[in-house]
Amino acid sequence: MIDLSRVGAVDQPDGEGRAGGGRCNDRVRFTVGLVGDRLDQVRFGADACVSTTAAAAWLAARAEGGALLAGARIGLAEVLVGAEIAPAGAECALTAVDAFHAALGDAVARGMQTAAVGNRSVVAMSGGVDSAMVLTETVREGRDVVAVTLRLWIDPEAPSPERACCAPSAVRSARDLCHQHGVPHIALDLRDDFRATVVDPFVAGYAAGETPNPCTTCNGAFRFDAIDRIATNLGAAEWRTGHYAQLVEQGDAPLVARGLDEMKDQSYMLALVNPEILTRVRFPLGARRKVDVQSEAKERGLAAANALESQEVCFMGGSALAPFLERQGVVMKPGPIVDEAGIELGEHQGALAYTPGQRRGLGVSRGTEALHVLRVDAPTNTIVVGALRRLGRRSVDLRDVQVRTTVDRIDACFRMRGATVPGRFVVTGGDTAEVQLDRDAFQVAPGQVAVLYDGDCIVAAGTVAG
Repeated sequence: MIDLSRVGAVDQPDGEGRAGGGRCNDRVRFTVGLVGDRLDQVRFGADACVSTTAAAAWLAARAEGGALLAGARIGLAEVLVGAEIAPAGAECALTAVDAFHAALGDAVARGMQTAAVGNRSVVAMSGGVDSAMVLTETVREGRDVVAVTLRLWIDPEAPSPERACCAPSAVRSARDLCHQHGVPHIALDLRDDFRATVVDPFVAGYAAGETPNPCTTCNGAFRFDAIDRIATNLGAAEWRTGHYAQLVEQGDAPLVARGLDEMKDQSYMLALVNPEILTRVRFPLGARRKVDVQSEAKERGLAAANALESQEVCFMGGSALAPFLERQGVVMKPGPIVDEAGIELGEHQGALAYTPGQRRGLGVSRGTEALHVLRVDAPTNTIVVGALRRLGRRSVDLRDVQVRTTVDRIDACFRMRGATVPGRFVVTGGDTAEVQLDRDAFQVAPGQVAVLYDGDCIVAAGTVAG
């Protein structure tokens, strides 16, 4: 018999979670009330089939009175056994599990805190092979592990949303792996905040004719900040992530440095991470090669070993840029493609989807000379094209500059894993600077992030101003 004594809702809950779907298109809501980090009250409501209702009722009874992190260890397998649900009802029961864990994540996101634990490590989980390996190895070290996954906004009309590292299926995969290890898993629904902090500025940048890089914003102003805050609230002195980057101690705070695997190096996207956060984060894979990590994951039988890698701009879900921008309200309309003399060579279908240096997709030519986008004039909806040599720049102005340490010489990188160009870095104001290059840099576009290296270490970064 299903125990319905916890049907209802907690007044002024400390956490709330909802989920829906499954074979029976069920709807489940959980609310929780906390005393410290203990689940003092757990209540649920279900417009659902018998399997889903039984799962929700069992979860409420099982979790109430225990620590929130103990509840975060409860997975689908335990629910099916505890609630005596047949395998055929697993898909429905999963809806209740999703709603329950959403409520726990909401409670943590609202600021729930636990006492500090000396050997606790928080592992940032994405559902992919890299974070799976970090989790597995951290558990093997004997540390007290808590896993955290961020659910971020993805274009609902994207052609391949499941390729994103923050997709619902990725969250479930990360949770399943954690529960196999007996590790509590916390999923934080930060979709609205992510859209406001990362997606909206990305769209606005393109609407203004710039070429923004959302990955540096995601890590430097959102993802790392969120996980670090949660790790601190969960009583962890350190947290770990599967990024292919390294840390080099220098002065008061470590510097981000390139990962050993040049083809997978992710230091560029970490250029804007708060230096104070770097004192707590660890990159266990920074000195390893991706192929070796995947091979070891397969040897260990990790399901994530065969997981698809996320798209670079994950929230676009595999969409082409132009249709994505249109879905976000950016008006794309035909306009002229002209050369530097103003002679019209053809027509584009939306200037804002092009970026300086681009050659593919122009559909225009001038003799045997290859043409590239030289600049995008957003106010007139015009693309100016010319020879690649016309893109060469020896001086690049930066805004929103962050300096980690002062050096005389730098190597400037303007794109993820792009070739670097040596030169000098001169601060011209409080947060402005000029990069003076020894040779021409090509494909430099306003809105891009310029990351400045000293050897393998990042010493400064800023946004290309024009």
